[in-house]
Amino acid sequence: MIARVHSSILQGIDAIGCEVEADVAIGGTGEIKLVGLAEAAVKESVSRIQAALRNSGYRWPGPKVTINLAPADVKKESAALDLPIAIAVMMAGGMFATERIDDYIIIGELALDGRVRAVKGALATAMLAAQRAATVRQDSPQGGSKRAFRGVIVPADNAPEAAVVEGTEVIPVNFLTDAVGFLTDELAIEPVSVDLDEVFAVESRYDADFSDVRGQESAKRALTVAAAGHHNILMIGPPGSGKTVYVGRFSYPRCCRQAEDLGRIWARAQAGSYSPAQS
Repeated sequence: MIARVHSSILQGIDAIGCEVEADVAIGGTGEIKLVGLAEAAVKESVSRIQAALRNSGYRWPGPKVTINLAPADVKKESAALDLPIAIAVMMAGGMFATERIDDYIIIGELALDGRVRAVKGALATAMLAAQRAATVRQDSPQGGSKRAFRGVIVPADNAPEAAVVEGTEVIPVNFLTDAVGFLTDELAIEPVSVDLDEVFAVESRYDADFSDVRGQESAKRALTVAAAGHHNILMIGPPGSGKTVYVGRFSYPRCCRQAEDLGRIWARAQAGSYSPAQS
């Protein structure tokens, strides 16, 4: 039996689609194959997934399991594929069936006890789902055959980051069992939402201001021009010359699009939650 799950991988700061396919054959010698240019972190996922399934009350189907990560010519190097691989293997093994599997992009790293750990690229993944939905809506009058994604299933720690993208359901999961329960309609999980206007209103208030700095009119003028024109800034000077003072009192005007772009850079550099007002 073959099963397919939608996931994503990062290329730079952008996410691209990745289809996780699993096939479980009955009979023959026990064998596990993971193909599709998987790097070490992905190849090691089999051991993590087997332990996570066992400690979550499930079994590893088999004996012969083949897992394919498409597109096959793109390297996969993230443990974020743990959760979609586990879901695909379980479905291919006949452990559960669901019609919701094509509605969501799934990412998440699995711990040995079945917990779902935070990963890089949750925001970029949510943006990918939103872009796919917009493309399908645009193509539908011409008879487009693609199915729009309703949202993403992500680790709970990544949910606030992904929820920055409007119009996309963000389903937070803490355990492998949560993801299975949601997909089979046995567990109701409320999508996470973020009020961007409120976030910006609360976190964009600053206690420090340029009025605290005496003199240095040329430096303040340069920073004002840079902020107005969205220019880059390079500060060079010896310790004590005021670089930190200026940075603490300087901020670009921001909008939702800028927050998303900065968030993708932040999330690419480190796993964890990103606030749109951290930029």
